[in-house]
Amino acid sequence: MNREDIGSAVAAAVATLLGAFALKPVYATGAWFPPVLATVVVVLAGGLLLRAAGPALWTRFAGDRPVPGKLGGLAVPLVPIGQMVLVGCLLTALYAPRDAFLGVIPTPTSIRALGAVLSDGSAEMREQATPALPLHGLLALTVVLVGLVAIAIDLVAVAGRQPALAGLGLLIFYCVPVATITGGIGLTAIAAPAAGLGLLLWADQNRRLARRNRSGRRTLLGTGTLLAVRTGVFALAAGLVIGALVPTLTEGSLTTGLGGGEGGGSSTGTSLDPVAALQGQLTLPDPIDLLRVDASVDDPGYLRAVSLDRYDANKGWSLSNLDGERSIADRGSLAPLPSDEQSRRVTESITVLGHDDRFMPVPNSPLTVAVHDGDSRNWRFDETTGTVFGRNVTTAGLSYEVTASEPEPSTALLEASPALPQTNPVQNQYTQLPLLNPSVASLVRDLVADARTPYDKVRAIHGFLTNRANGFVYSLSTAPGTSGDDLTDFLRLRRGYCEQYAGAMAVMVRAAGVPARVALGYTPGKEASDGTRLITSDDAHAWVEVYFADLGWVPFDPTPISADRAVQLPWAPRADAPQNNEPLPTAAAPTGPTQAGPTKQLDPDNTFRPLNLPQSSTAAWLRPTLLFGGGTLVLLAVIATPALIRRLQRRRRLSDGAPAALWDELAATAVDLGIPVHPAWTPRQTARQLAGVVNRTDGASAGRAVRRPDTDPAAVDALRRLALAEEASSYARPGTVSADPELVAALRAARRGLVRATPPRTRALAVLWPSSLLTGAGRRWGDALGRRATGLTRRRPRTV
Repeated sequence: MNREDIGSAVAAAVATLLGAFALKPVYATGAWFPPVLATVVVVLAGGLLLRAAGPALWTRFAGDRPVPGKLGGLAVPLVPIGQMVLVGCLLTALYAPRDAFLGVIPTPTSIRALGAVLSDGSAEMREQATPALPLHGLLALTVVLVGLVAIAIDLVAVAGRQPALAGLGLLIFYCVPVATITGGIGLTAIAAPAAGLGLLLWADQNRRLARRNRSGRRTLLGTGTLLAVRTGVFALAAGLVIGALVPTLTEGSLTTGLGGGEGGGSSTGTSLDPVAALQGQLTLPDPIDLLRVDASVDDPGYLRAVSLDRYDANKGWSLSNLDGERSIADRGSLAPLPSDEQSRRVTESITVLGHDDRFMPVPNSPLTVAVHDGDSRNWRFDETTGTVFGRNVTTAGLSYEVTASEPEPSTALLEASPALPQTNPVQNQYTQLPLLNPSVASLVRDLVADARTPYDKVRAIHGFLTNRANGFVYSLSTAPGTSGDDLTDFLRLRRGYCEQYAGAMAVMVRAAGVPARVALGYTPGKEASDGTRLITSDDAHAWVEVYFADLGWVPFDPTPISADRAVQLPWAPRADAPQNNEPLPTAAAPTGPTQAGPTKQLDPDNTFRPLNLPQSSTAAWLRPTLLFGGGTLVLLAVIATPALIRRLQRRRRLSDGAPAALWDELAATAVDLGIPVHPAWTPRQTARQLAGVVNRTDGASAGRAVRRPDTDPAAVDALRRLALAEEASSYARPGTVSADPELVAALRAARRGLVRATPPRTRALAVLWPSSLLTGAGRRWGDALGRRATGLTRRRPRTV
């Protein structure tokens, strides 16, 4: 490899890495960067080694013999194929090393494991909303994307010798955040790819200057650098301006996300949409049998389906991204309680009747979940929210057994639990709130004014909502509010169902500085004669979970439901319970005008929208195979496009047949083959230069070529005829020169002579990546701008 090829390869790698920074806003953390960096380094190192090893191996085994034409042409595609193999080894080492040879070289078993990871990645694209968690499947797909783009940019910049044209590959990175992010993507995601484009432009200019003047001294800050910097700055400015004007998608997600459901489907009541209301289930004309539970205790607790941990000013409570890395089949306890927490061990055998959901109802703090007659690995556990969810499966027809450790904290333990520091991750995440109505914030301050501990604050808010003396009534029919703020209206009208009570309490607890979230699931149902419990759609419920230091998540239920449905929570008795009829002091209800309402989801319509994501029945290996095959086809299409365009251009010029068109084709052929031709030369000087190449001379001196035995007189004569025809047409009157079939035949003979006189590798590059396309386009753009500028400067002054 020469110095220009090495420089272009390094520039292509650095530009690809800079372009990949467009992915920064797509991920929630920076864990995406190390595998992307490794991918770019592997592609760069692989390309340099393969291009250097090929000639070295040929010289070692073949000596001074020239490389056969066909073999030289095959060398160009072998490099990207080798780079793909190396990227495959990197994917194996990162995500499927267990069954690979030496942890790197793929084996049939490791390929199947890697296919499963890529299949998980496609599922995670459906589940994750941006900014997405850096899960292994998504990162593996990112490595595939970056690897294909890096290989394509390297091929165009090095093998095709067109670094500027390779900059088009950076647009692929822009497509990802533009299609998935709502709002701005940040300055880094725009500036870094723009800098990568500027670097490729500099490499292109530097390479062209080096080819024209190999003996002259080159400096870093030359003409090419200034042009590249100007273009890069223009690209950055255009991105900032145009990016602010282009509309974005309505959903900021990779596709929909588990919590992104405006999902359709009938109101069957057989699943719980984590962002839809429960009211649709609670108003079904006839209850639907969902689950049959055989518990090891007489008074089992809630069956939680999902926890809602994200609160938005417009959408209300919703589910954040779930970490799908851990399967319930993995060893170890899923969600053990802290050692200081008092609990009881519960085992429940659950048979699904009419339930059909991606979220599996389980008791609080599950330790183990075993699916009978099914694959447990398709069920994942999110430790943050305590949610068990299916990967391309639902609960329909399942039978499973859960062992859990239900919390039973004493009031003394809860009183002794201190406030979490602000730097604690749980405290930081689960107390986040938008701007609340001032009257709501004032109500919370009044309720917790005398509270000394987090538990006191929670009891004060819980007591306010559960004290009938305060006028709260359970009702599925609520009067319309007038403030425009659903939370304010609920606290003023004091009528609602379980989701409104739970959502309001969770907001108020967070406003008091205590971590809280909303849980959706089912109450224990009614006991049958055989001791089992039947859970129907009437048992759908929402409650609150509050986090206490050293104790974990503890349930509280502010909804005034009937005693036969309620779960006994000794640490959270209702304020109007018989054992404690003393009501807590009633704080004034919020009144007056409000700001933007924070809880549109708390007062939904009567239409229940079940989560009904499409299921995939495709074999695990088929999806990654299609993804890899599609990426390969795209890469091949990118490789073949310049050759196709160049072929169509040549056909058009030959069909024209005029001397000017044929001379343009001859000049383009010389550029494609890397033959130096100065634009200031006359046609005869150019013909002599090309004749020297055809005759394989060492140069031309005073118009006399130094001949070698292998000459092509027909090609030399054709070059002379084309030059004379070009001169004659240049001085002829317009319209007097017509197409000449003999000149077309002369052009074909001249091209054959030039192609035969060039090395096989150069021939292959001329076919795959014709340089004349870019130089011709640049010349046309420059001429058009020049004509425009001339017209502006020479405009006649207006007369008066």
